[in-house]
Amino acid sequence: MRTISIVGAGKMATAIAGRIANAGHNVEVVNRDPARARALADRLAAGTTTGAYGAAPAGDIVILAVPYTGAAAAVADFGKALDGKVIIDITNPVAPDLSGLVTPHGSSGAQEIAKSLPAGAHVVKAFNTMFGHVLAKGGRLDAFIAGDDAKAKMRVSTFLESLGLRPLDVGGLNMAQTLEALGLMMIGLAKSGAGTWDVALKVEIG
Repeated sequence: MRTISIVGAGKMATAIAGRIANAGHNVEVVNRDPARARALADRLAAGTTTGAYGAAPAGDIVILAVPYTGAAAAVADFGKALDGKVIIDITNPVAPDLSGLVTPHGSSGAQEIAKSLPAGAHVVKAFNTMFGHVLAKGGRLDAFIAGDDAKAKMRVSTFLESLGLRPLDVGGLNMAQTLEALGLMMIGLAKSGAGTWDVALKVEIG
């Protein structure tokens, strides 16, 4: 059992936090609005706590589960409190009209977030190719991860496995660009091709 901190209290934060709690980990919910953090914590298993927004999170793994438009501000609010933490970035920097990604050419949301973090923090991209309600249903889903620090990715892989997911390492943090494009593709598939949001990616190996 370990403590995992999650910044955010929206739909994805709720789905991820629920899966973490069901796996037997302690969850620390942190949100700019303490009432929203408390409301989510009350819905989860006993032992779930809330943390002070901007203070050092209790968990060694911190899941940034806020919209990409608010990610930079959240990282700035925590500042050096994130030093030494593994930051899981779940954001998809998608334009409101779904015409593409809003990140600078040649970069990704994860890479832009990494630029603002303390030197001792390591970003791992994960969860962005999954829909929250599908994740909440349970089952063994494929979870793609990207990051530059091998130890951080190993910690995230072990954590994902404990949630009943199958971690699939796609490479360095530069590959977050591809994962974010894949997240946009999943939205397009749900809206235009599949006719349902009950979809998930699965890789057949061998």
